[in-house]
Amino acid sequence: MRNTTLVLLAVVAAVSVSAQQQNSARAGAAETSINAGSDLPIEQLGKDDLIGITVYDAPELTRTVRVDSDGDIHLPMLRQHVRAAGYYPVDLEGAIAKALTEEQILVDPVVTVSVVEYRSRPISVVGAVRNPLTFQATGRVTLLDALSQAGGLAENAGSEVIVSIPQMTGDGKLTAQVRHIQARALLDSVDPSLNLQMQGGEVIRVPQAGRVYVMGDVKHPGAFPITEGSESSVLKVLALSEGLDRFPAHVAYIYRTEGGNGSRSEIPIELKKIIGRKSPDVPLMANDILYVPEASGRKATLTTLDRMAMVSAGLGSALLYMYK
Repeated sequence: MRNTTLVLLAVVAAVSVSAQQQNSARAGAAETSINAGSDLPIEQLGKDDLIGITVYDAPELTRTVRVDSDGDIHLPMLRQHVRAAGYYPVDLEGAIAKALTEEQILVDPVVTVSVVEYRSRPISVVGAVRNPLTFQATGRVTLLDALSQAGGLAENAGSEVIVSIPQMTGDGKLTAQVRHIQARALLDSVDPSLNLQMQGGEVIRVPQAGRVYVMGDVKHPGAFPITEGSESSVLKVLALSEGLDRFPAHVAYIYRTEGGNGSRSEIPIELKKIIGRKSPDVPLMANDILYVPEASGRKATLTTLDRMAMVSAGLGSALLYMYK
């Protein structure tokens, strides 16, 4: 009988040790899984961030949770919600431990919090960049860093970078401060203060450069950008369109937007005299349409030219041959 009792005690002890080892293994595996990839820079937590919570010797509380739209997190067995938005991970550790103690779930909990994924600090880069994107502002991110992540400025980029910076007003409403920054000064580091520090929530927009549209009896009609620091003229854009085509008229027309109502004025120019250097070259402005009619006298309407400009701007100059 005594031998039987000893055998049973040994079996119970072995089962207990095995269960403890399994629980420890599960807790260790959970902690490893949660902390995998948790080497993100430490930032204040925000709504929709994904965090890993490890409670020592409590695998049922060890898990990943996402901060909800109110800025709180929810843990099993806890009646109260725990505030997370605005906290750093180390501060949240103390808040979770305090909640577990107050509700008498654990006596002296040891809590570790790590960041698995940030979603509360988006920066969007759009417009005339090579690869428009949205990414999270983790660590130190400057305006130049953001433009670099977007592949840099595209060839048709304009002369400025527009940054919308979110700001909270005194009554709790979210507004935006808009900064207009000269692209060349930023890229050349003329003024270091132009390289803004990003905090998350910014929208960076790079408008396209102004364009001049060349249409009618030229070899390659199209839209040609006016790059920063350069001037455009009739002879320059004719060169870009590879010259006149078959039977151009002696007089061409510039259609220019006047005032704020979007109406266009018609400016006739002596094209033959300009090409022959008998008349000075004529400067062109952004959004001008230079139209060279055929010598036959047939002339497109302004509505048609506007449509051709829209096609040229949106789909490329090749489609303009349909209108010649």
